[in-house]
Amino acid sequence: MINYSIYKNNNSKEWVTFVHGAGGSSSIWFRQIKEFKRFFNVILLDLRGHGRSKYHIKNVFEKKYTFKSISNDIVEVLNKENIKSSHFIGISLGTILIRQLAEYYPKMVKSMIMAGAIMKLNFRSRFLIKLGSIFKSVVPYIWIYKLFAFVIMPYKNHKKSRLLFINEAKKLYQKEFMRWYKLTSELNPLLKLFRQVELKIPTLYLMGSEDYMFLESIKHVTKEHKNSKLIIIPDCGHVVNVDKPKIFNNSSISFLRNLINKKY
Repeated sequence: MINYSIYKNNNSKEWVTFVHGAGGSSSIWFRQIKEFKRFFNVILLDLRGHGRSKYHIKNVFEKKYTFKSISNDIVEVLNKENIKSSHFIGISLGTILIRQLAEYYPKMVKSMIMAGAIMKLNFRSRFLIKLGSIFKSVVPYIWIYKLFAFVIMPYKNHKKSRLLFINEAKKLYQKEFMRWYKLTSELNPLLKLFRQVELKIPTLYLMGSEDYMFLESIKHVTKEHKNSKLIIIPDCGHVVNVDKPKIFNNSSISFLRNLINKKY
């Protein structure tokens, strides 16, 4: 089972599960823990091969990862803790995992907060993935990851996010990176499905105004999907919870509390 941490709030019955992106770990949410545990029970996950899930024995013999199998890792944690449903918050690739989980287990997902969400690959992102595929077997993986980080988070005010993800990615193994990288072959058909099929789950997209790789597609999705809401955070890049943690926290908590108040 993957590594996870729990912060209990005895005054709340609501759970919030945080899902990081590729190359990160649960440590990227350190600016969120204090605020969220005031109102909710919180679960922080380390996805397989990341953080303290690095030595996940069952994955040693697994040649190929899939979005479904990685999403099932998350379900396994919730089942172990006897949590029937949760609100989910994800960043970057974590948003794909949450949407995949909701596809198979919709009753388990009360709401989705998708930060730096990926719903379509533009020309630049497709070119970047193709370039990585060509060189992934001949250069150290961290070179590829650094290139990705600089292209996705290019500006001076993105430096904190960029360095955080690069430093976390250094903790991966080459073989682990390769397994995750192969997931990119699944992206296009999966993202097309997500854009075409709207789930009846309240969804908040939190996007940086400078997230030039993915923002435009999210604008289009939120116009088409009635259960979705978009907040664009000014002077902010891809990793909104690190670039603008106060706005991220306030927007997310307000969204969740409004949903809960409507329920009761």
